[in-house]
Amino acid sequence: MEEQEMNTMAEQTAEEQEQPTQQEQTEEAQTTAGSQDNETAEETADSCNNDSQAAEEPADELTALKAQIEELHDKYLRQVAEFDNYRKRTLKERAELILNGGEKTIVALLPVLDDMERAIANGAKTDDPEVLREGMTLIYHKLMKTLETLGVSTIDTTDADFDTDVHEAVAMVPGMGDDKKGKVIDCLTTGYKLNEKVIRHAKVAVGQ
Repeated sequence: MEEQEMNTMAEQTAEEQEQPTQQEQTEEAQTTAGSQDNETAEETADSCNNDSQAAEEPADELTALKAQIEELHDKYLRQVAEFDNYRKRTLKERAELILNGGEKTIVALLPVLDDMERAIANGAKTDDPEVLREGMTLIYHKLMKTLETLGVSTIDTTDADFDTDVHEAVAMVPGMGDDKKGKVIDCLTTGYKLNEKVIRHAKVAVGQ
């Protein structure tokens, strides 16, 4: 009987040694709670950092977009100003061209005018018609050369087929034979072109 009681007491003592004391349980619980609190704090800090980074990214993107808008706006204003200057310059050049478009022609004809004045002055000093005729011929040739430099040329009518693009029929001449039908018989007024554009049709008589 005493031996059984001793065995029972030994088993209880072993169980008590195996079971943690209340103080150990409390310390373990505090350690576990502290560990959980640390993990929660770390998670909260990570979450805050992520939120901060997420907030910084839209702010940087917004700043970049504002800078791009400013750059585009500045570029637009410069282009508008350049176009306005170009428009004003073009209008001014056009107005000057309309006002002084014949300046080149007038300047080119002034020497011919000088020759005509000299011919008139010399004509008063002589009664010889041949001298006057020669002077007029020289002035005429000089005028034609001046006009050629300006792009003016005469429309050829010598033995030419009648062409409504360059000729204007003012008379029909019958009985000229089949070889003269539709041909220019005579030129009554010389026609002219300016840079291949007809500026005056040649007035001609046409064979019928």
